[in-house]
Amino acid sequence: MNLVGIAVALVMAFPVYWMASTALKPSGDILSTTPHVLPFPLTLEHFHTAVTRPFFLDYLRNSLVVVLAAVALSILTAAPAALAVARMRWRGRRAYLLLIILAQTAPLEALLIPAFLVLRDAGLLNRLPALVLTYFMVTLPFTIWTLRGFVAAIPVELEEAAMTDGCTRLGAYRRVVFPLLAPGLVATSVFAFITAWNEFMFALVIMQEQDKLTLPVWLATFRTAFGTDWGGTMAASTLFTLPVLVFFLIVQRRLVAGLSAGAVKG
Repeated sequence: MNLVGIAVALVMAFPVYWMASTALKPSGDILSTTPHVLPFPLTLEHFHTAVTRPFFLDYLRNSLVVVLAAVALSILTAAPAALAVARMRWRGRRAYLLLIILAQTAPLEALLIPAFLVLRDAGLLNRLPALVLTYFMVTLPFTIWTLRGFVAAIPVELEEAAMTDGCTRLGAYRRVVFPLLAPGLVATSVFAFITAWNEFMFALVIMQEQDKLTLPVWLATFRTAFGTDWGGTMAASTLFTLPVLVFFLIVQRRLVAGLSAGAVKG
């Protein structure tokens, strides 16, 4: 089983290695019929080409602002919604859960035209808040459904004991449930961050000015009618993965705890 695990890990890691090594190869070696396994001699030419393209800093700023704002709104909204779904019994609860599941299964392409028409009628096209609301809409169903499982895993007796000691339901949630929910919040925010960070179609359609676009659209600019700049594409893809990697490394311990323990601590 260890050998199988190592083999699977190598297969999954190989595209990442090939991306990074291609980004470091000279242009003449990228399309060579006898490619080198190791990228020697190394060059940073493609990274320089990527970061000096017009509007790169605008794309980076837009992606960070939009994604972080959307994930924060999604977590703040999903946390009380998950409590209501997991702890309370009210009419229409099952129908609400069914709608959440249906919202997750609906393809994003099917929502593109309705979202565009709504934003156009509201005068929000080509505005960053429109993209924040769109990503918030995309990540919210998944966030609610995932946090519901974490809330349900926390013993209800802890809340009852806090309310017996004088806390209101909201106070018990804030003082008892919310701290225990931290690993679940981290795990959910990572997946929501990746989903919003990689989104391409809505950013391309909703944003119509160069300085309002995001990094996934920036990646598409390396392919033109004259061909594809593979070195620049691979360098840009490497840079594109770094924020997600850094975010993952920062919250890694919390993420593992949330996935393995279900947000319950003894």
